[in-house]
Amino acid sequence: MEEGKSWESDDDQVSDVENDAAASFGVNGVDRYWSDMSERNMSYREPLIKRRMNTTSQIAIVGVNVSPIESLDYEIIENELFKQDWRSRKKIQIFQYISLKWAFALLIGVGTGLVGFFNNIAVENLAGYKLLLTTDLMSEQKYYKAFLAYAGCNVVLATAAAVLCAYIAPAAAGSGIPEVKAYLNGIDANSILAPRTLFVKIFGSIFGVSAGFVVGKEGPMVHTGACIASLLGQGGSKKYHLTWNWLRYFKNDRDRRDLITCGAAAGVAAAFRAPVGGVLFALEEAASWWRSALLWRTFFTTAVVAIVLRAFIEYCGTGKCGLFGQGGLIMFDVSSATASYTVPDILAVLFLGVIGGIFGSIYNYLVDKVLRTYSIINEKGAIFKVILVIAISLLTSCCAYGLPWLAHCIPCPEHLKVSCPTVDGSGNFKRFHCPPGHYNDLASLFLNTNDDCIRNLFSTSTEKEFHISSLFIFLVAIYFLGIITYGIAIPSGLFIPVILAGSSYGRLVGRLFAPFSKLDMGLFSLLGAASFLGGTMRMTVSLCVILLELTNDILLLPLVMLVLLISKSVADTFNKGVYDQILKLKGLPYLESHAEPYMRNLVARDVVSGPLITFSGIETVGAILHALRTTGHNGFPVIDEPPLTDVPELCGVVLRSHLLVFLKEKYFSGVKVLSGKEILQRFDASDFAKAGSGKGLTLEDLDIKEEELEMFVDLHPITNTSPFTVVETMSLAKAAILFRQLGLRHMCVVPKAQGRPPIVGILTRHDFMPEHVLGLYPRLNPHK
Repeated sequence: MEEGKSWESDDDQVSDVENDAAASFGVNGVDRYWSDMSERNMSYREPLIKRRMNTTSQIAIVGVNVSPIESLDYEIIENELFKQDWRSRKKIQIFQYISLKWAFALLIGVGTGLVGFFNNIAVENLAGYKLLLTTDLMSEQKYYKAFLAYAGCNVVLATAAAVLCAYIAPAAAGSGIPEVKAYLNGIDANSILAPRTLFVKIFGSIFGVSAGFVVGKEGPMVHTGACIASLLGQGGSKKYHLTWNWLRYFKNDRDRRDLITCGAAAGVAAAFRAPVGGVLFALEEAASWWRSALLWRTFFTTAVVAIVLRAFIEYCGTGKCGLFGQGGLIMFDVSSATASYTVPDILAVLFLGVIGGIFGSIYNYLVDKVLRTYSIINEKGAIFKVILVIAISLLTSCCAYGLPWLAHCIPCPEHLKVSCPTVDGSGNFKRFHCPPGHYNDLASLFLNTNDDCIRNLFSTSTEKEFHISSLFIFLVAIYFLGIITYGIAIPSGLFIPVILAGSSYGRLVGRLFAPFSKLDMGLFSLLGAASFLGGTMRMTVSLCVILLELTNDILLLPLVMLVLLISKSVADTFNKGVYDQILKLKGLPYLESHAEPYMRNLVARDVVSGPLITFSGIETVGAILHALRTTGHNGFPVIDEPPLTDVPELCGVVLRSHLLVFLKEKYFSGVKVLSGKEILQRFDASDFAKAGSGKGLTLEDLDIKEEELEMFVDLHPITNTSPFTVVETMSLAKAAILFRQLGLRHMCVVPKAQGRPPIVGILTRHDFMPEHVLGLYPRLNPHK
């Protein structure tokens, strides 16, 4: 590639990139991809937008939804002001900083635990009263009224959740785990951790789960924990007079990332009562960057969550929480079943893993297709989102109430410790339309909360409680209802739908292998859930620990490990995990933990885009202002030139946000001289700290007069003099791995030979995206 050549200048290559983006990102995918180029030069972006507008009819883009996606500044900016701040810190200030980190970890744990308890008690009572009303009408043989009451309650709750999501916080729809993954990868997507998103996530999840949708509150709890952590990590607020000096330490993306990692782990701990599983989930699935100190704080946070939940379990055990009981704070105890196994049992587990992996990959494929279809509907406006939610709610209600009529009434087993048929809102033996002394097994699965349904399927010593035909009907219905429900405008987790489908599949396989296997049906159900989770989520260690903490049976560890490994390996041969697919569909520039194979055939300079905008060490106000107005770059190389140095040399990188602060304060000089140490007395490092979401300085905040444009600014005090650099001949694969592991936003590419300009270009995360690289070199084989 010729030096300084812009790859977007070639019309054919632009067209290829647009078509790839349309195929990869779905509706509005190309708009989002080009909006992601915010760190590139607007001067060559504008003609491309015109070019793209002429081709929209060919790639079927509906509407325009430009939402710039920025990267986060995880790197420590080592400029003179930062160094002065650290040199001047006393031991008491360092102690304050460390203590406040642990205090915030405590608050995140307490807050997430309280929200988890509130979610559970609300869902149990709302869903419980709805099911009691339906059961009472059924017992009086008022079947049509029972259906109207059941469906009516579901529609009202579903509409409430949809209105909250569609009109207040669209970012709260879905699971939220892909967005949290993206943030911890370094992507600052719009409003994903805003206060209104937290509000809608909590109440929307309550209404959605209570409405009987095949969704869970576990995924949204991860997003909720991250939102709570983000609120605490804003570094105070001038609006609410929270300006304590200690809080200024957290006005940076690096510390906020650590807190949000703790919040994500706390969400899993609150959802499943699995503190160790929460830590491993954050390590394996959520975080892209990890260190030992973060491990300790994350473990502390999840321990606090477990203590808070345990305290409320004891309190609710006295009957003071309404209908709330064991159903909300889920614990599926299968420890009473004997976990001894023989060779036929191992063969059954292998079968579970293989089929679970295949079904899991099909599940991901169908979810991707449904999301692409729903995106077309959602583009039409908020009212269409609400209508879609109501339609899915009616369909779910019809299935939950109508399918049990296909099942036969089963006589109640003898010597039961619980009442049969069930007389209250939940239980294993729902009477439905059956005569006294009989129960409907399908109604016991459909007309229950999701947690109680899983508890019924996981129950031990109940080999023939559910008929094979009933398990098959439930499996098919839940499998497809879970697929079509994800993507509508409500907070919806994927864990519970997958566990429901997997546990019914596991129990079904257990019935088929009953003549050969000695494993309990409840254990088969658990292993089936593990196989589906491995096939869809593609996690192993964290899922294994979460399932063991859920079921309280460590003896199942070898079998759960085996089925997870098999299902993940089988599913990986077909497609990616469900969260990775959603990240791609949303157009988020997520950096994978591994480099793509074709990157080994390229070097760093091959993907550098131009033209490069640089500043001198002492630059004019007019030049800086012009660069800020005409480009979207976040960082600019600073080059020292004679007479400051003998030859041009790279001084470092200066950030746009720091330049805005300098221009706002008007620290200008009439002559081209170094500012000296007096600047350290005028400015403090906290003046350049990153404000909370959406509160930073913008160009509109500046008031530069005409006569000030020819004045000079010394950029040395705010220039990061230790930027991460790579030589231009480094392989792109190696550069990509370094970029992700170090959590960078800018990577400087420097020349290998002397006598050339001191910098070749800057790489950002968008330069490593397949759409960019393969757009530059369309003849590359993506798989080699």
